[in-house]
Amino acid sequence: MLYQLSYVRAPVDSSPALTEPSQIVRIVSPMRALVAVLAISLAVACAGAASAPAAKEVDASVFGGLGTWVDIYDGGVYSAPEATAARIAARGVRTVWVETANYRASTDVVKPAQLGRFVDALHAKGVRVVAWYLPGHVDPARDTRRSLAMLSFRTRTGQAFDGISLNIEGTALRDVALRSRRAVGLARRVRQEAGATPLAVIPFNPRGLERRPTTWPRFPWAELAEVSDAFAPMVYTGGAFKGFDATYGYVTRAIRLLRFQTGNPDVAIHVAGGVADRMGPEELAGFATAVSDDGGTIGVSLYDWATTPAGHWRVLRPLSP
Repeated sequence: MLYQLSYVRAPVDSSPALTEPSQIVRIVSPMRALVAVLAISLAVACAGAASAPAAKEVDASVFGGLGTWVDIYDGGVYSAPEATAARIAARGVRTVWVETANYRASTDVVKPAQLGRFVDALHAKGVRVVAWYLPGHVDPARDTRRSLAMLSFRTRTGQAFDGISLNIEGTALRDVALRSRRAVGLARRVRQEAGATPLAVIPFNPRGLERRPTTWPRFPWAELAEVSDAFAPMVYTGGAFKGFDATYGYVTRAIRLLRFQTGNPDVAIHVAGGVADRMGPEELAGFATAVSDDGGTIGVSLYDWATTPAGHWRVLRPLSP
C-alpha cells in the first residue's frame, strides 16, 4: 500500500509563502512514508537485476517543453498542414505528439502524404515531432509492423520523426497477463530497432489505475521503464474532477505514483492533461500549479490541439522549461 497524501488549503497568513494560491499543505504519515522509501529501494534493486535490454543513452529532451497532441481523427490539421504548423509554432509549442495509426486503423500510417507535409512544416518552424502508435496487443505482428513504421517513415524531403512513442493503454486483449507480456515485448523490440531515436511510453494514468486497478492489474511499469527514455502519462481530470484542490491533488498523486511504480525518482516525465475543453479556469489552474510545484517534470501539454481554447495557452506557456 502506498503512503497516503492529503491535500488541503493552507490558512491565509500575512507571510509571503502562504499568500500564494498554490500553497498547499501536504500531510504524510511518517510510518507510511518509511514504508514507501523501503518499497522504492526494493523496486530499484529489482529493476537493476532484470535481464531486459537497457534503454539507450539518448537525449530525452525531445519529449520536453510545451507540447500539444494531434490524432488521426484531426481532419482539420491534415486539410491545412502548413497553416496548422504555423499556428502551433505561434503558441510557443516545442514538441508535437502526432498519431501515425492505431491498431484499428486500416493502414500502418494514416494519411502519409499530409503527415509528411505537416512534419516538414513543423520542422521548418523549429518544432520537434514525436510519433505515437496505440497497439491493441491482439495482433502482435500488426502492432510490431506499425510501431516500426514510425521509425522508417520519411517525409518527401527525407525527414524523420524526432522521437517515437508507444501508447500502452489498449485493453482489447482481455487476458491481462498476456497483454502485459506483449506490451513489454513490443517495447523491447522497438527499443532494439530504435537505436539513437528517443522512445517514450504513453502509459495509463497512474492515479487512474490506482482508483480502478481492474483496468490493467499489475501494469508492467518497471519493465517498460527499462526500455524507454521518458513517460508521458495521460493525466486526464477534465469533466471528472471539479475545482482547484481536486485537480491539484489528482495530478500531484499521479506524478508521484509514476516515479514510485517505475522505481526511478528521476524518470523523465511529460505530463499530458486534458481533455482541454473540459477544464475550466479552476481546473486548469490546479493542473498547472501541480506541475509547477512538482518542479521535476520535463514537459507539459493538454490533449489535444483541436480542443485547446486560446486562453489556456497563457497558463501553459510559463510551465515550459
